[in-house]
Amino acid sequence: SESRYSAQNVKEVPAVYDADAPVLNGFEVLNRFFDHVFATNPSVFAFGEDLGRIGDVNQGFAGLQEKYGEGRIFDTGIREATIVGQGIGMAMRGLRPIAEIQYLDYLLYGLQPLSDDVATLHYRTRGGQKCPLIIRTRGHRLEGIWHSGSPIGMILNSIRGMYLCVPRNMTQAAGMYNTLLQSDEPGIVIECLNGYRLKEKLPANLGNFTVPMGVPEIIREGTDITVVSYGSTLRVIQEAIDTYLDPVGISCEVVDVRTLLPFDLNHIILDSLKKTSRIVFIDEDVPGGASAYMFQQVMELQGGYKWLDAAPRTLSAQPHRPAYATDGDYFSKPNAEDIAEVIREI
Repeated sequence: SESRYSAQNVKEVPAVYDADAPVLNGFEVLNRFFDHVFATNPSVFAFGEDLGRIGDVNQGFAGLQEKYGEGRIFDTGIREATIVGQGIGMAMRGLRPIAEIQYLDYLLYGLQPLSDDVATLHYRTRGGQKCPLIIRTRGHRLEGIWHSGSPIGMILNSIRGMYLCVPRNMTQAAGMYNTLLQSDEPGIVIECLNGYRLKEKLPANLGNFTVPMGVPEIIREGTDITVVSYGSTLRVIQEAIDTYLDPVGISCEVVDVRTLLPFDLNHIILDSLKKTSRIVFIDEDVPGGASAYMFQQVMELQGGYKWLDAAPRTLSAQPHRPAYATDGDYFSKPNAEDIAEVIREI
């Protein structure tokens, strides 16, 4: 889209923190954010399974249905395809729907209208129509077979034409929602399922700060290796660095890609690779999924291979759905020991 309302044209506004900024649970940050959105933008609606009466399964909407009414924040049945369909209809009629898919695993059941309708609408109408639908969902690392998936490769290859946002925490998610709400284009925001009760500082400009689309963030500077990831995996990477790599003098530069569609428009990852000459892509999709996509983008499209002193690597989850319980989570997806071992090998 070349519209001035394209999300890529939304100006970046960094988060600002007061000296005495409160430290809240992640879900409380989101709750305050959504409260602000519904108070200031009457075109925004939100709906999904358990979103209304109980305020969603992780309490991001707690108390908001009572405050803003069942007409704007409401529950649906267990029917992802028609949740997306409702969102399409509302978005094409000038409203700003936030349609919730309760867990990322179940996006599968709403993928057909997203892929066939939402992602293609602007192109197949030659710019005549748009569908600024926001899909809110949660995924990545937790415990269990059906609620801990990270099928990012499946999504990446199905929804070209939408933004795919993979925030590492709820503050970043709020900034991405702000960006999308200022644009006229559709997007998916995948919140970290295991991050709702982790502590975050509350920005003073929660309702106004924005996260740019396609611009990674270097969240830790280093000199020996570039580590590229997103979402919940970044916290495991930090654990691996603190526990195993820092003590032996391996300096890691950690890059949060923030959005997978679009991906690193300014080649920030390549600039990091030029400094470190080594790189690893880590995520919790199956092998050959999103890690392979990031690898191809940097090595091939950005020409990163020219700057390598060691073979580039990917590290993903095991080639199956997450197994049961804590052990299943630990062994099914990259853990701190796995990450440290791969980085040491490189």
